[in-house]
Amino acid sequence: MEFPRLLTLLLLVMEWTRPGLSSPLRPICDLRVLDHFIKEARDAEVAMKSCREGCSLSESVSVPQTTVDFDVWEEKNGLDQAHEVQSGLCLLQQALGLLKTSVTNTALHSHLDNCIRNLLSINAVLRSLNIQEYTPPASAAELEGTWRVSSATDLLQVHVNFLRGKVRLLLMDAQACQQDVS
Repeated sequence: MEFPRLLTLLLLVMEWTRPGLSSPLRPICDLRVLDHFIKEARDAEVAMKSCREGCSLSESVSVPQTTVDFDVWEEKNGLDQAHEVQSGLCLLQQALGLLKTSVTNTALHSHLDNCIRNLLSINAVLRSLNIQEYTPPASAAELEGTWRVSSATDLLQVHVNFLRGKVRLLLMDAQACQQDVS
């Protein structure tokens, strides 16, 4: 289970450090990478649902909205879509980090570590697609399209749904992955 993640990370690092390469990282357009991250997010959600002790969130956290109005999404330009996804990834990373500090169940720690690492990897995938890095406002109150959850199960469900929804939509439509058909 650890090997595929290690292999993905190793390939990313090798590509960045390849001598004599002045071009950026080759685009990662294969959605199977995202599917793997979604599977691991689901595994964490299942583990959380079966947890009986030491698995609660210490305080409510801001998370991104996961519902997608496809008409509104399509009207947004690619930069706005990317900013929305990157803001959501940042919120999820912060929320999962807080959850990890409040969880005492050691079995869940590895699941949460995987989720956090996968969010960082998704950011690396976005960079490989030449999607400009975006730093959201420090305060979640300044972000549009957020809400608060107070349970660990709700947080992990939001995590899965965000990956399956807005992240997938952004990656599917990434300019760097579009084939020229002429």
